Amino acid sequence: MAWLKSFFIFVIVCSCYLNAVAQRQEILLDQDWKFAKGSFVDAFTTKFNDASWETVSVPHDWAISGPFDKEIDKQVIAITQNGESKPTEKTGRTGALPYIGEGWYRKKLNLPTISANQEVLLQIDGAMSEPKVYLNGKLVGQWNYGYNYFYIDITDHLNKTGNQLAIHLQNKPQSSRWYPGAGLYRNIHVIIKDKKSVDQWGITVTTPVVNTAFAKVNVKTKLTGSNLRLVTQIMDAAGRVVALDTAKTIFGNEADQNIQLSNPKLWSPESPYLYTSVSKVYEGNVLKDVVKTRFGVRSISYDAGRGFSLNGKVRKFKGVCLHHDLGPLGTAINVAALRRQLTILKDMGCDAIRSSHNMPSPEQLELCDEMGFMFLAESFDEWAKTKVENGYHLYFDTDAEKDIVNLVSATKNHPCIVMWSAGNEVPDQFGAEGVKRAKWLQEIFHREDPTRPVTVGMDQVKATMQSGFGALLDIPGLNYRVHLYEEANQAFPQGFILGSETASTVSSRGIYKFPVVKGFDKQYADFQSSSYDMEYCSWSNLPDDDFVMQDDKPWIIGEFVWTGFDYLGEPTPYDSSWPARSSYFGISDLAGLPKDRYYLYRSRWNKTSPTLHILPHWNWEGREGQTTPVFVYTSYESAELFLNGKSLGVRRKDKTSPQNRYRLMWMDVKYEPGTLKVVALDSNGKAVQEAQVSTAGKPHQIVLQADRKELTGDGKDLSFVTVSVLDKAGNLCPTATDELQFDVKGAGRFQAVCNGDATSLESFVKPKMKLFSGKLVVIVQSDGKAGEIILNVTGKNLKSGKINIVSR
Repeated sequence: MAWLKSFFIFVIVCSCYLNAVAQRQEILLDQDWKFAKGSFVDAFTTKFNDASWETVSVPHDWAISGPFDKEIDKQVIAITQNGESKPTEKTGRTGALPYIGEGWYRKKLNLPTISANQEVLLQIDGAMSEPKVYLNGKLVGQWNYGYNYFYIDITDHLNKTGNQLAIHLQNKPQSSRWYPGAGLYRNIHVIIKDKKSVDQWGITVTTPVVNTAFAKVNVKTKLTGSNLRLVTQIMDAAGRVVALDTAKTIFGNEADQNIQLSNPKLWSPESPYLYTSVSKVYEGNVLKDVVKTRFGVRSISYDAGRGFSLNGKVRKFKGVCLHHDLGPLGTAINVAALRRQLTILKDMGCDAIRSSHNMPSPEQLELCDEMGFMFLAESFDEWAKTKVENGYHLYFDTDAEKDIVNLVSATKNHPCIVMWSAGNEVPDQFGAEGVKRAKWLQEIFHREDPTRPVTVGMDQVKATMQSGFGALLDIPGLNYRVHLYEEANQAFPQGFILGSETASTVSSRGIYKFPVVKGFDKQYADFQSSSYDMEYCSWSNLPDDDFVMQDDKPWIIGEFVWTGFDYLGEPTPYDSSWPARSSYFGISDLAGLPKDRYYLYRSRWNKTSPTLHILPHWNWEGREGQTTPVFVYTSYESAELFLNGKSLGVRRKDKTSPQNRYRLMWMDVKYEPGTLKVVALDSNGKAVQEAQVSTAGKPHQIVLQADRKELTGDGKDLSFVTVSVLDKAGNLCPTATDELQFDVKGAGRFQAVCNGDATSLESFVKPKMKLFSGKLVVIVQSDGKAGEIILNVTGKNLKSGKINIVSR
């Protein structure tokens, strides 16, 4: 029997070997890049000496380190979509950071030995912008659109040993309406696989039949090679095989399998359950390729008179728009930073994201799959007509179709995506040519993905009613124009309207202006906006106006608020006022710290945890005896306010105005130092929750709070540490502007800092910054090894703060 045992061992070893060589490899090209900004005519060659260049890791944003400069991308223009007719000087529209110009990245590729039956692909998830890719001195591929994903077959351009990769990028002035970033800001991969294998992005998983008893999982697989056999397994979240199918035929190099899944767990924001499809390709009994594809079982529908349904249940989108920068980190993709953003939004009750106004990163979509966010995946901010001098209109006619094909091909299996957007506020909304373009783009989306509808964010609503532009879209998306919702719904045949972009209320965290009155385009000498949340733009409105429409009109299917977080660039209403250089629209500020408005949305959106928030702060030296209104944002219907123990009365929500319907407001409070306390009341008038704010004394101590105190020691993971200055009694000092210094020791490093002030010209990457409204955020990064990370924060005449973080 010894020979039989040896035979089985031999078979197992051979099987393991065959499996090992068959597995496709994916190599992340993240370390040891050489970078330089500027024009180098021979940097693509193999003999170019890059020894003096900076060594960087990718993803990388070359501009985020600054410095801020008023002259960078200064534009003298009239922003027509904002209703401007006369050109004015715009300073800070694109963030006032040095993104313009050329840049080069070079890297030596150390790849395993490539056999004759293998192929090698280079996939770039995004490069800003116009990347030209050279391998061993030869141009092997290029792409114009900096937000898109593309891949190049580099098999025939590889040397057996010693390969040199070089990538040239170029950012033109007036090429964006916001901060676009600069560089290899998303991930770059090398994929090595057998030539007889699944095509790149070649698997499409859909769930055309969904109910509680079973689901039909359809898997379409594009293959290269003949005489192949395809076996598909469906695995649950625990890794158990729950369904198995062998493709009966492979016709025209494509297999089409329908697999029954019994008692499926459905994907939703409340329960984001994920399955994995495992595709195994065999030639005879030899395993040639294995591809794993995560997917969710869910159904979507959009119906006149009913609206949007997920898994058969009607619901409305509680969404936000997000630009792609990550505040002080710039545009360089980081999973920990993205996860923090989504965690903050989840607590607010948000359930949907719009990637405005560009194609989302793979990492953002993966997190939305995992954490439970529906997704509106947008494509373009420009079509053929110009918004900015060097915008996408330069490439629209030649590139739009292939850009959409890549968007859909690369992302179609994400269950979070529930609709596509073909564009945002494009000037092409006027006239017959624009209608033709909208139809053409929508048909491309339908051809590539027949399972999801298409929208466009329309701001010229009257024009789209007259031209037929809005009528042809699967989903008519209205950007603002709440006063036209009723008319648009009557004019359009779909039977529903999406608030594709709403509110655009402006505020600065912790800043309050008097008197408190509703108004648009308000400006102040300090270039800040009031956090009473009563200020908006000439073309927009307050959140409460949207809430009324969302609550009272069943044919409105939800909203995407502009924006979830402040972003670099577009400092409306101060886009002509230096040093304003980032937006005021965010529900949270550029550092990710919630503004008061966060709690207004939370009070309406979060149905699992009550909200009780009081504003403003109560440090108003010099305003004694003056009217200082108090607002309360709460999920409760009524509350009683006390000042220094004296009742100032009970307020109840009512429908006398949009603000009275969603806010509790005491407009006649006279300021005196002390303690404001609000007591929330249930439907029987019983006290159920309290919140208070007290007048703070002098700044005394620094207090640190990390969003995560355990990191992965991979050199990428981040901890966001909120730094606050308190008085001796432990009250936040809401007007403190002390300059603080940061020192990181141990198994980590200081990465960035941000205080959320849209006018601050302090560097994000230097370890010092002034507080804004008593707070700022320090970002600490693991450095690739296990151990303890210690952050010390100091300031003049302040008790220092320290926090320990573990890197594992």
